[in-house]
Amino acid sequence: MSVVGFDVGFQSCYVAVARAGGIETVANEYSDRCTPSFVSFGPRNRSIGAAAKSQVVTNCKNTVQGFKRFHGRAFSDPYVQAAKSSLVFDLAQMPTGTTGIKVMYMEEEKVFSIEQVTAMLLTKLKETAEAALKKPVADCVISVPSFFTDAERRSVMDAAQIAGLNCLRLMNDTTAVALAYGIYKQDLPAPEEKPRTVVFVDVGHAGYQVSVCAFNKGKLKVRLFLHILSMVLVLNRHSMLIFKLIKITKALNKITKNCANIKIKTVSIKIKKEDIYAVEIMGGASRTPAIKDRISKFFGKELSTTLNADEAVARGCALQVSSRAEWHMSHAVLHCSDCEVFPKNHAAPFSKVLTFYRREPFSLEAYYNNPKELPYSDPTIGQFTIQKVVPQPSGESSKVKVKVRVNVHGVFSVSSASLVEVVKSAEGEEPMEMDTPVKEDENKMQVDQEVQKAQGDDQKEHADKKSDTEDMETSTEDNKQEEKKNEQPPQAKKAKVKTKTVDLPIENSLNWQLAGEALNLFVENEGKMIMQDKLEKERNDAKNYVEEYVYEMRDKLHGVLENFVSEADRDSFSLKLEDTENWLYEEGEDQQKQVYIDKLVELKKLGEPIQNRYTEAEERPKALDELGRQIQQYTKVVEAYKAKDELYDHLDELEMMKVDKQMNEAMTWMNNKMNLQSKQSLSQDPVVKAQEIQAKTKELYSACNHIVTKPKPKVEPPKEETAAEQNGPVNGQEGSEAQTGNPEKGQAAPETTEAKLPEMDIN
Repeated sequence: MSVVGFDVGFQSCYVAVARAGGIETVANEYSDRCTPSFVSFGPRNRSIGAAAKSQVVTNCKNTVQGFKRFHGRAFSDPYVQAAKSSLVFDLAQMPTGTTGIKVMYMEEEKVFSIEQVTAMLLTKLKETAEAALKKPVADCVISVPSFFTDAERRSVMDAAQIAGLNCLRLMNDTTAVALAYGIYKQDLPAPEEKPRTVVFVDVGHAGYQVSVCAFNKGKLKVRLFLHILSMVLVLNRHSMLIFKLIKITKALNKITKNCANIKIKTVSIKIKKEDIYAVEIMGGASRTPAIKDRISKFFGKELSTTLNADEAVARGCALQVSSRAEWHMSHAVLHCSDCEVFPKNHAAPFSKVLTFYRREPFSLEAYYNNPKELPYSDPTIGQFTIQKVVPQPSGESSKVKVKVRVNVHGVFSVSSASLVEVVKSAEGEEPMEMDTPVKEDENKMQVDQEVQKAQGDDQKEHADKKSDTEDMETSTEDNKQEEKKNEQPPQAKKAKVKTKTVDLPIENSLNWQLAGEALNLFVENEGKMIMQDKLEKERNDAKNYVEEYVYEMRDKLHGVLENFVSEADRDSFSLKLEDTENWLYEEGEDQQKQVYIDKLVELKKLGEPIQNRYTEAEERPKALDELGRQIQQYTKVVEAYKAKDELYDHLDELEMMKVDKQMNEAMTWMNNKMNLQSKQSLSQDPVVKAQEIQAKTKELYSACNHIVTKPKPKVEPPKEETAAEQNGPVNGQEGSEAQTGNPEKGQAAPETTEAKLPEMDIN
């Protein structure tokens, strides 16, 4: 199975596939590896990619672009409201409160969600990959900006599902670039040596991202993220520009000029400039001289451009499945019940187990703890309700273990919850809560062992330091009692009590998450729109075939076909073609597919006989030459046989008479047809067709060839010569084969074998 990587950018997209032992960026139907991130809606179908971009002027209100920045955002979000003024198309509020795009589609006003529009673009990229690979595509890796929040990542995942794709991973742009940079490097430091530090600067059309990565052989670690969101919007505010159709050229010129005034925001990082090995720059805007100069001055180094500035992200996504890259969360701490769970720059994917003591169902709220660092108006991720929590039979609080996880997509979730139920012990036994090894970790957040191995020693030390603050217990007295029990020696304890783990249901309430019913409806609607696009394409193709035939035949009637049609038929056919052309641009502008098919059949009834006469005139001489060559060949054989030529004296007389007869009949038939055809004009149907002549040639070959090519019988040698060969070699030949007992001759084979030994692999 081929791995497909999608780089879905603000302005353009790229598709990379892993095949034939390498990574290849594939081209679309226009032989261009860059597919514009445009979707246009028309009265009958959608146009996506380059076809949509061409309609920016003619269908501007229904052609959308730059919708990537609205993923997972409410319509009331200040960011969305600020961006509305710079958009040519209209935004609208979805029933769920999220942002939608209002367009005219199929002669109706419709509002599509951001997930639906992104799914349309992904469908186009999927078709491009399938056309290149010649097989269906389902699994993929999709790139997202490193600053995308939980809600935005979930939105992209929903879009992939609507497009019928199985997203194996959402990969940060900068991580994909780092992977594409380091995977083919052969001179990286060994694992035990100091890593090589490389800075990657991604200056895209609407975002600015910087990452610091450490490379060792077989290991990539992303150490730091920095980003500026929506550079286009910042420039619009700075320049006080409003994107209107009549002023778009002037506005773009001003934005290009103001790009030189962008100030590079920096943060203090514990990395010295001299420790940086290289600064790689990529992205669509990285070719601007002013930006390159400012970045180079800041780092004090010449910028490196070893990567393809446009395709590096897509190539890294395609490489992702075949490698294991460790990446860190770019946002602030994830909090849960006022406890710091996943700090900033925490490794992902990662899981942790939280322990609570509760008597009834309770809720957990996950959020980002520093909204100022968040490029998103709402820091809340979601609320998770742990249901069916009951107290212990003794009335004490039950122990509830909740497993939280940040998966490979960078999405937070409460993956499971379980209640530890204490079973009553036998009479006379003093109940105990847990075995001693478990008690030692009761008050700490527990980390999955499988994920803990991937985290490394640094994360273990960090978890130990944070163990006190990650205490999930609510009763102080219970803690003290358990500590006393831990201090008791094992031999002083009585019989252990039995415990039972019960899985608990979890109710998720995520911010701006698509409901299951809505997602299924979007998937169904996307399938219907794909079918509509296919039907419309077939209808347009049928119309284009009629138009092409009209233009082609009109030119040929006064060109190569001029001599193969009478003047009256030519005038009649030309008039018919002219009427069809007028019909195409009037009544036939918007007809069903079958109407165009019938119209083409009607025209071909008049045009095909003319075309066939031309084709016959081209092919008939070739067929006659081949038949004449066969007749001439067999004529020579018959004449040689009659002249008693020793080459043919072994042939049977009756069979040669049959050959002579077949040859004469074929010659008579050919001469007769040629005489009749010479009396016909080119504008008339031919007397004999090339296919008939070819059949006659094949018939003659089948009747005569096996006779004239019959080999001579072999003559056996005299008996005296045979006896001489048995007693010894004749004229010194084949002596070694005859005398097998001669030791000198028997050494010939070993000598030959020794001569070939150097060519073999010898141990």
